[in-house]
Amino acid sequence: MASATMDLNVLTQAVGDLDEDLVLEMLNDFVATEPSEEEAQTVVEACQKGMATVGELFDQGEYFVGDLIFAGEVLTSAIDTLKPVLGSGTSAKIGKIVLGTVEGDLHDIGKNIFKSMAEAAGFEVYDIGIDQSAKAFIEKVKEVKPQVVGMSGVLTLALDAMKVIVDEFKNAGLRDDMKIIIGGNPVTKESCVQIGADAFTTNAAEGVKICQGWVS
Repeated sequence: MASATMDLNVLTQAVGDLDEDLVLEMLNDFVATEPSEEEAQTVVEACQKGMATVGELFDQGEYFVGDLIFAGEVLTSAIDTLKPVLGSGTSAKIGKIVLGTVEGDLHDIGKNIFKSMAEAAGFEVYDIGIDQSAKAFIEKVKEVKPQVVGMSGVLTLALDAMKVIVDEFKNAGLRDDMKIIIGGNPVTKESCVQIGADAFTTNAAEGVKICQGWVS
């Protein structure tokens, strides 16, 4: 098992400490052992635990927004390092996701983490960026015909923008052709129903699992 070749607690601590050099050194050594996908998944979970620590320290005022952004970059690098040993070992794509942060919101940490994890799981992800209008989402959906649309937002106003986008998908006759998942701090079960999305998540790993369920 992975724990034989790597101390997962040390890895979690290193992510929590934002020690990028140690994290990447440990992961490169781990990948060199040609681990199984299952072992790689436990390592991803250890990294995510470290991210949870970062979130707690941010809430306690020990870390600041810059630290959160850096933590997101560390996790993205970590997932990139693990990509060769994650996923089904096949280059065949399991589905397409159009992803973006909605109009009025400039946050992209959560979106970027979700993107890295979705790509690692075998999805082709079309990231249209931050502050994206309904028109931009619709154009991309028409172009690539995804099975899933992911909308991200951290600000409360993002919920209104998400509803506008879903309504515009309906008006354009596109809504029934795909699943919609929304993610970010303000999303709840209630807002998901109100917006008309199929699922919501505040956790990138859980979001990817939901998407995998839709395309399997």
